[in-house]
Amino acid sequence: MNYLKTAILLAGLTALFMGVGYLIGGRSGATIAFLVAAAMNLFSYWNADRMVLSMTGAHEVDERTAPEFVAMVRELSQRAGLPMPRVYLIDDPQPNAFATGRNPENAAVAATTGLLNMLSREEIAGVMAHELAHVQNRDTLIMTITATIAGAISMLAQFGMFFGGGNRENNGGLGIVGSLLMVIVAPIAAMLVQMAISRTREYAADRRGAEICGRPVWLASALAKIDNAAHQIPNEAAERNPAVAHMFIINPLSGERMDNLFSTHPATANRIAALERFAAQAGGGWGSGGGTGGGWSGGRAAAARPERPVPRSGPWGGGGAPRRGPWG
Repeated sequence: MNYLKTAILLAGLTALFMGVGYLIGGRSGATIAFLVAAAMNLFSYWNADRMVLSMTGAHEVDERTAPEFVAMVRELSQRAGLPMPRVYLIDDPQPNAFATGRNPENAAVAATTGLLNMLSREEIAGVMAHELAHVQNRDTLIMTITATIAGAISMLAQFGMFFGGGNRENNGGLGIVGSLLMVIVAPIAAMLVQMAISRTREYAADRRGAEICGRPVWLASALAKIDNAAHQIPNEAAERNPAVAHMFIINPLSGERMDNLFSTHPATANRIAALERFAAQAGGGWGSGGGTGGGWSGGRAAAARPERPVPRSGPWGGGGAPRRGPWG
C-alpha cells in the first residue's frame, strides 16, 4: 500500500508540474515542462548524492578514521543483503542521520557527530538500520525525484509571474486565474505532495530498519532521543539548506508534534507506536527478513527511556564489557 500511495503521489506531482507549464504556454508549455523535468531528474539521478553530501558538509570516513562505526554499518549491510555503502560523518552537535544515492550500489549513509556522542551503540545501530532500509527501498532516488520536481514547480511559478503569467491561448480572465494558481497554489500543492511522500517512506523504513537490526526498541529509543535533541540543538547545515531536511531521520529544522500537512516527517510518537505494533505482531520471531530472532519488551516506556539497552541483547552485544560509549 505504501508503494501504491507513493506512485500515486509521484504521478500527481508530475501532473501538477505539467499543468503549471500548460498555464504558462498551453500545450507547448506542458511539453517543455515535461522535458525540463526529465532533464533535471537525469542530472539529479547522477549527481544528487554528491550535492546533498556537499550541502551538509559531510566527510567520508573508513576503517582507519572511524573503525567501530564503519564496522557497524558493514555488519548491518550484510544483514540486510546490501553492498557496503560509503560512510560519512557530519560535524554537527545535533544527533541525526540520512542516506543518499541513486541505488544500493552507489549509496552513502551519513551521521552527525552528535548522533555518535549522544546515543548508545544499540540506538545508533537502529538509526543506521533505518537509513539502510531507505537504501534498500530505493527511497533515496524517490525523494530526489520529488524534491527536483517540487523545486521545478516553484521555479516555473516564479517564471510565470515574471512574464505576467497566464496562457495567452485562453481569455484574459483565465490568464489571471492561471497567474494566481501558479504564484500561490502550485508551489504549496507541490510542497504538500513532497511531504506526504516523505512521511509515507519513513514508516516503511522504520519497519524494515527494525527487521535489519532485530530490535524495534533500539530504533524507538533512538527516535525519542533525536526528536528531543532536535528541539534544543540547531543543525546549522540544514538551516542553511532546508531543502535537505526531509532526508534526515528526524526533521532537523523543527520537529512537528503531529502529522499535519506541513510536516516533512511523521510525528515521532506515532512512529514509536507503529514500531510497538510491529513488534507485537512479530512476537518472538522475525522471519527471514534479516532479524536476529527473539522478541523485545518494554513497550512505550522502554522506547522513551534514555537508558541504554542491555549490551547482550543483539548483534552488538559485548558480553558485559564496560560501556563508556560506543566510540571509545
